[in-house]
Amino acid sequence: MSPHFSLTTPLYYVNALPHIGSAYTTIAADVLARFYRLQGYQVRFITGTDEHGQKIERTAQQRGVSPQAHCDEIAAGFQSLWQQLNIRYDVFSRTTSPRHQAIVSEFFQRVWDSGDIYLGQQQGWYCVECEEFKDERE
Repeated sequence: MSPHFSLTTPLYYVNALPHIGSAYTTIAADVLARFYRLQGYQVRFITGTDEHGQKIERTAQQRGVSPQAHCDEIAAGFQSLWQQLNIRYDVFSRTTSPRHQAIVSEFFQRVWDSGDIYLGQQQGWYCVECEEFKDERE
């Protein structure tokens, strides 16, 4: 029985086509996955796209397409580039896929059942471009 090794790249935002930064990260992960495969490990290399957020919605609106159509196009761009770069990933995860949604639902339910989610209040300004909350000073 050979040992296992798992790694993932970030799930890239689909607000634009892939660029040198996303290629660099994925190439580095691919090199690591190949090294472990050569060492006899069973490797699970995951990459993919994060297809949620107001920034993505706004980008799709500016292009005059639906958010899902935009996500489909940009995700295909990532997959095409990885193919051109001979990236050997095992799973391409898209956060809009039914499989990913089922995994997240199960995870959320487990966290809820364990009592780690509680009612609270968040106050501040949300910056869509930064994708973070800001306080009054900022």
